[in-house]
Amino acid sequence: MDLWALNLRHLDAMARIVELGTINAAARKVNLTQSAITQAIARLEAQLGVSLFYRKAQGMSPTEPALLLAPRVEAAMRQIGSTHVTMARMRALLALADAGSYAGAAEATQLSMPSLHRAVTDLSLASRRKLVERRGRTLAFTEAGLRTVRAFRLARADLLAGLSEVEALLGRETRVITIGAMPLSRARILPAAVVRFARSWPAIKIAIVEGSRSELLEPLRDGAIDFTLGALRDPMVEPDLLQEPLFEDRPQVFARRGHPLENARPDLAALARHEFLLPPTGTPLRDLWDEGFRGVGLDPPRVTLETGSVMMIRQMLLETDRLTLLSPDQLSAEIAAGMVVPVLTPQSGPVRSIGITMRAEWRPTSAQEAFLKTLRALSC
Repeated sequence: MDLWALNLRHLDAMARIVELGTINAAARKVNLTQSAITQAIARLEAQLGVSLFYRKAQGMSPTEPALLLAPRVEAAMRQIGSTHVTMARMRALLALADAGSYAGAAEATQLSMPSLHRAVTDLSLASRRKLVERRGRTLAFTEAGLRTVRAFRLARADLLAGLSEVEALLGRETRVITIGAMPLSRARILPAAVVRFARSWPAIKIAIVEGSRSELLEPLRDGAIDFTLGALRDPMVEPDLLQEPLFEDRPQVFARRGHPLENARPDLAALARHEFLLPPTGTPLRDLWDEGFRGVGLDPPRVTLETGSVMMIRQMLLETDRLTLLSPDQLSAEIAAGMVVPVLTPQSGPVRSIGITMRAEWRPTSAQEAFLKTLRALSC
């Protein structure tokens, strides 16, 4: 189902009937006549290929597709926050934001540049806010424009989730779970969860977006990512996000096989004399590691390579006398092969809480909730 072929007002009318129980009550809420709403619901049912209501003398009783779709429409309308927004206007603004120019938006949507420009201009006039402005030869979004784009992206995500649930009822599986994967999650728990989930939900597509927390937060807030998996922040300071801890990870100091410290059982003072391969300053693991040394009056070890790439760290670890601090899960293959060895497990060292980060107002689909349950089960 093409989202942009639907009428936003018709969807809103459907959700109001689910909420209020009658066409008459919904008509007053959305400022349409009863006959207009009746026609709108009939057209929407034809487009979706489902019946949305049982017609009864005492009112309208929603079918399962309506019960799945209505909460998504309500969430989308809260994000949009205006009766002046149409599907055409929302599509135009999002296409412009994604492409960065009217020419690019026209190419992506196969719509004409004048129609896109008119839709964005009409939206700006209706909302009484300048959304886009020219800066030299380029277009730039104002602060109001950026807020509107984010709201529209979240609204689009809710509507697409609702439509995918309806499609699944009809046997047409279009649901996608998009997961933001931070480095540690890719070592063990995420692959295991994908394998287990696929046994019960083989038709669900899973998309993995790799990156650091800072790289994944904006796509998460925009609705492009459903949730992220990785190291949590303590304390959590973003009110629009929620964190759910899954398990704790205790990193160890590793060296190549044959390293001078292999059987030395070094203390922090001995470690401080060696060079390390570590994530950049500002990441939870690095900051906790450095604080551990400063807490006993030592300068942290010299870091000759700052990177979050386990692949890069692994190769340099094997070919030099440098040390690193990683989760055993991230080097499980090398440990099993005897290529690297732990030289210290800091008893009072850094402990990371690994878990899920999601939008505070996010409402998982049935498939997304099943995947979350799989993650929780694997973390027990």
